[in-house]
This record gives sequence, structure tokens and C-alpha cells, in this order.
Amino acid sequence: MNLPLFLARGVAKGGGRSISRTIIGIAVVAVAISMATMVLASALISGFKTEISVKIFGFWGHIHITEERAANDIMLTSDYPISTKQDFYPGLKETGSIVYREFNDPFGGEQVEEKTTRGGIRHIQQFILLPGIISVFHEGERLADTEPLVLKGIAEDFAWSDFDQYLIEGDRLEVTPDSTSRTILISNSTARRLKIGVGDRVDFVYFSGLREEKTRAFTVGGIYKTGLEEYDSKFAIVDIKQLRRLLNWRDDEVGGFEVALDDIDDLDAFSNYIHYDVLPQDLYADSIRNKLRELFNWLDIQDYNGIIILILVVLVAVINMMTALLILILERTNMIGTLKALGQDNWNIRKIFLYYAGFIVIVGLLLGNLIGLGLAWVQKTFGIVQLDEESYYLAVAPIRLEWLTIIGLNVGTFVVILLFLILPSYLVTKIDPVKAIRFK
Repeated sequence: MNLPLFLARGVAKGGGRSISRTIIGIAVVAVAISMATMVLASALISGFKTEISVKIFGFWGHIHITEERAANDIMLTSDYPISTKQDFYPGLKETGSIVYREFNDPFGGEQVEEKTTRGGIRHIQQFILLPGIISVFHEGERLADTEPLVLKGIAEDFAWSDFDQYLIEGDRLEVTPDSTSRTILISNSTARRLKIGVGDRVDFVYFSGLREEKTRAFTVGGIYKTGLEEYDSKFAIVDIKQLRRLLNWRDDEVGGFEVALDDIDDLDAFSNYIHYDVLPQDLYADSIRNKLRELFNWLDIQDYNGIIILILVVLVAVINMMTALLILILERTNMIGTLKALGQDNWNIRKIFLYYAGFIVIVGLLLGNLIGLGLAWVQKTFGIVQLDEESYYLAVAPIRLEWLTIIGLNVGTFVVILLFLILPSYLVTKIDPVKAIRFK
């Protein structure tokens, strides 16, 4: 029989004085609030990173393949065309999981570990980017208001399944091999600034050579909104053949290829694999993380914010539990003295209170999970918490529950709190049995 556990159950069922019950209640609430906060914080941070990453990759893909001289600036791709007649195109999309090497440097010693990617390559598509000026054409005349805009040319291999979620008005851009579409998809922010909508005409002006002006007229066929205002305001989507004509390129020339992966965690592995093992010497592969480094650095900072939140809320729970345990020990001084007189050693008596504290922590964790998961479900279902989309890239606070993370938070919180409670339980060793039995 586990005597400390048996006595801990008896102490828990026996209750205590009003002040100890109040302190225990506060401790349970503190643990519950801490757990609920951790569940919500982890769900929000994971949701932010996932939703924003999906938006970026839905527009840009995961990896860009360009001419080597345009590697550092994707806007230079309009100066350095590459041919679509490549050994990897379009067969690269059939690539499944790959084995790669990860180099670690623990304590100054180099270590190589072989790993397998979680997924493979899902899609590859052509693109051309061309900067110019756009203006509104109204009642037979071009209006004076103009602004810079970058046209992204897409081909028939464009992954509409990734982009359809952002279309808020109009239809897809129909791109076929046998015809050239004069339709343009613009962002919601561009439509607001230019005060235009579906069916209106816009003129795009491209300056080539010695300021030679080339103009193309387009009809707005659809309006999209990714929520990434900084990028929505700068780009529009057209048929890739229109841009080939403006640039005087051959039918097999493009600015580059966008590669989409099954799993974002494979980004670095596939970026290196494509660059070193697939591409010819004159082409370069780089991940979108390197090209949009500031945005991804902002996302990475959210991890640090999450860690700080976790530390603070666990600290609050630990302090409250330590206080509760000290009060419980002082309240049971007479019992401790009696057990010592009967021959129980200090560690067994300390375990009684640690078991009791464990019961309290478990109740707090269960209550905290119930509150945290409940609030997460409410937010995910009804979207109660709204955000400023221009500042946060999202209109509603996103929720993404990762069950392994939640289990880890519960187990980690339970272990950390109990480890910290070993210190106040040391008070048991300072209680003299003779004085304790006399204590009333």
C-alpha cells in the first residue's frame, strides 16, 4: 500500500479550515487561468503563422526558380528570361519525399543526420513579373490618375485551387494555350484607390529601352483580397502571353517558375535539393522565406512572444501553488508531528503534501483545458475577436489547435509545478514532533 498516497486522499477528502479552502480555490483558479492562457496563446500563434504563411505561399509559391543573375531581386526576372524547355519542367511536380542531410554542430563537433521530408513537391508553374504604370480608362479617355503596378503573368498551369479562396468578386482569369486573354485581376485595395470594379477598363503602360512606351488595355474580370495589404496594393494578375508580347519574348520564355510543396517544414530541404541536384548551372532556386525575410522574421518573433507568455503564466501558477502548499503544511502541523512520532520519515510525509498538490494541479489543468478549448472553439466558430487587417494581415484572430502541443503544455506544466513544490515541502523537516503534537 502506498501510505503517502492514501493519506493524501484522506487529507483531500477531509477538507480543512476556511482559509485553506480559500487558498486552495485560488490555487486551482490560478492553474486553470494559466492553462487556459497557454492553450489560447499557442492556438493563436499557430493560427497566425499558418494563415499568413498560406496567404504568402498561395500567391508566391514556396520556392522560386530564376536565372542566376535575378536571384537577389525577383523584379529583375523581366530582364533575364529563361526557357520553359527544361528537364525538370513539368516533371518536377512528381517528386515525392526525399532524404536529405542536416548538419549539426553540438559543442564544437560536427554531426550529420539523415532525415526524410514530410512530403514532396505538389506543383510547379510559370510566371513573369513586369512593373509599369496603370491608369483608368473612362468614357473614351484615359484619366489623369496613375500609379505604379506590377503585373504578374500566369499560364494555364496556374494553381487556382490555392488562389480561389482570395477571389471576392468576378471570376478566374481564363488562360488557354490557343488564345490571349485581355482580362486582369486586381486587388481590392487597387480597386478602391482607382474607384473601379469588374467590367471597367484599365490601361497598363510599360517603358522599355530608351523610355519607349508600350500600352495594353485590360478589362477587370475579378477582384481578389489576400489581406497582405503591402503586396495586394502592388500586384495584378494577367495572361502571361500579354507580357511576352510587351517584352518581345519567345513563346517558350518566362521570368521563372514557382514551386509549391506539400509541407512548409520541408522548405529548406527542397530549396537545397532543387538548387544543387536538379537545376542546371545557369538557374538558381531560392525559398520565398529568403525573399520576404522581414515578414517571416515578424512571424518568428511570435514564437518568442509565446515563450514569454508561457513562462509568465506558469510562474504565476507556481507561486500560487507554493503559497497553497505552505499553508496546507502549516494547517496540518499536528498531523505531521503525529506521523513523525509514529516513525514516518520526512520524505514520506513530504510526499503526502506533494500528492495533495498534484491533485490540485490536475483539477486546475482540467478546468483550464475546458476553458481554453471552449474559448478557442467559440473564436474559431464565430470569429468574435476581430483584427485590423492592414496591421495584422488577418480580419479575424485565427485559431489552430495542435493537440501534441496542448498535451506537451499540460505535461510540462504539471511536471514544472511539482518540481518547484519540492522546495516548500522541505518545511516538513523543520517541524518538531513534540511541539507539533502540542500545537492547537
